[in-house]
Amino acid sequence: MNLLTIETEANVTREEAAARLREVADALASSNVIELEHEGKALIVRVPDRVELEIELELEDGVTEFEISLAW
Repeated sequence: MNLLTIETEANVTREEAAARLREVADALASSNVIELEHEGKALIVRVPDRVELEIELELEDGVTEFEISLAW
């Protein structure tokens, strides 16, 4: 049973996507927490020193999907 699931999807520029990824990368590199905002509230997620990193690329009928997943 999930305690909380938050999914967001937005159509953004490549540069905006890169900025969002940089924010997450900087948070991971500088501390053990990631801050997210949901419905006007800040959520703080603690991240251990070691995580499972998964990178997936799917090419299908003219659609490309690139996923980066972190789990712990």
